[in-house]
Amino acid sequence: MSGSYETGETKALPNGIPPPPFDLPFPDKPEVITANLLKLIELCKDERRRFIFKNMITHMHQFVQETSITTEEWMNTIEFLTRVGKKCTPIRQEFILLSDTLGVSALVDAINNPVVKGATESSVLGPFFTVDAPDVAMGDSIASEGSGDYMYVEGKITSTDGTPVSDAIIETWETNGHGYYDTQLPVREKPDCRGRLHSGPDGSYGYRAVVPVSYPVPGDGPVGELLLALNRHNMRPNHLHIMVEAPGFRKLTTAFYPEGDEWLTSDTVFGVKKSLMVKLADVNDDAEARKRGFPNGGPFKLLKFDIVLVPEEQSKAMLEKTIQERAKNAPA
Repeated sequence: MSGSYETGETKALPNGIPPPPFDLPFPDKPEVITANLLKLIELCKDERRRFIFKNMITHMHQFVQETSITTEEWMNTIEFLTRVGKKCTPIRQEFILLSDTLGVSALVDAINNPVVKGATESSVLGPFFTVDAPDVAMGDSIASEGSGDYMYVEGKITSTDGTPVSDAIIETWETNGHGYYDTQLPVREKPDCRGRLHSGPDGSYGYRAVVPVSYPVPGDGPVGELLLALNRHNMRPNHLHIMVEAPGFRKLTTAFYPEGDEWLTSDTVFGVKKSLMVKLADVNDDAEARKRGFPNGGPFKLLKFDIVLVPEEQSKAMLEKTIQERAKNAPA
């Protein structure tokens, strides 16, 4: 039939939202584009979403105006972000790495976890957390034999009032002695240098691990290219990741940073906090090493750190107070 359009496909359909109840001026000037979009954002029914996107669009459009960014530069940016997404896999998160190296992860963490006196401070999650850590018993090892120099980690988990927190779930992960997470190895037969355990009735915890070493964040992707372009190093100081979760308490994501590492004051993801720096004690007692389960005995490092969790209600109150203070001090 003349004039028909038959492809065997269904007709392309709109999303069902009607035109806005107002006319927008044609964008014959740059500032009209911004004004039109902000007016459309007011149609968003969710108050928080409307607030976030209104601010994001305002600052993004302001950035474009202030920098007079070229079409080529913007297309390069889109291509860069596309490559970041393509580099992600189920066990590699290039977007988290980008967020980390730009300081956004640390900033979001700091805003959402205001310091509570006496409580353990948070730190960035990083891009190497996985959900498949094996369960280990108290005193067992999270690392396969030969992964690095021996280290034992122990301490107690309590509330801010000193009450022991029993049966808290502790997720912990680290690099091996060569500075690689298991997800970076050519062949990952099973999780290694990571584990999940529970605190005891008195809040105590303890497990065998290996001494962490400083390492470079992955440099074989677009984030690595960006660091080179900005003349920034890609090193993280040695650290051990810890995540603790217990009913009635705010979930804690943090890390312990042994003293003496040359990269402590310029961590490429801005994760180090002074309160999270720890001393590793030297233990040269062979009998003590074997008592703690190290099969070959010999010297080992001892990391002792008591973790203090914040009750959920106390955490919410502190966060609300911080938000109110930030809003009061924000520029008009």
